[in-house]
Amino acid sequence: MTGAATRRSITKQQRRAIVVLSMAAVAAILLVVTAVAGGYRINLTPSEPLGLWRIAPLYRPAAIDDLVFICPPETAAMRAARARGYLRSGSCPGSVAPLIKTVIAVAGQHVEIGVSLSVDGRGVSSSSLALRDGKGRPLTPFPSSIVPPGYVFLHSAFPGSYDSRYFGPVPISGILGLAQEVFTYVP
Repeated sequence: MTGAATRRSITKQQRRAIVVLSMAAVAAILLVVTAVAGGYRINLTPSEPLGLWRIAPLYRPAAIDDLVFICPPETAAMRAARARGYLRSGSCPGSVAPLIKTVIAVAGQHVEIGVSLSVDGRGVSSSSLALRDGKGRPLTPFPSSIVPPGYVFLHSAFPGSYDSRYFGPVPISGILGLAQEVFTYVP
């Protein structure tokens, strides 16, 4: 093979590699866009099992024990949470990712926040409050209250979870749907 022929064959190989890599990149992008449009999300937080989840339509009002995907409201508490790194980047208003939390109280129920939570006088398991976050910064619990109409109170049993214990009830208008595990694991 002459020097010119070697240069041409390398160029052909490079072109093939570029075409293959470009096609793989386009396929990966299409896969991600299709998955997101189809309601699939990857959970990388310890509040719920890590892995692939699906947002299933919720054709009824949210109820106690529903595990939901919800966009947090754009409030001062959520902006502070974002600044502290509690919320990941995502597609919800405020450029945050949806949360996966369990509904533990609905409109009209009384939530008492002390050393732990109670709803209408019944204790909530795994709900003790933390006074400081993982970096030693103070956490302020939300005051006890009655959940207002159009709102839900959210909880996660994970000890370090940032949930309604700290940011209060959230509007049901932010609920994207039920959270269904597709392929998850607990490390």
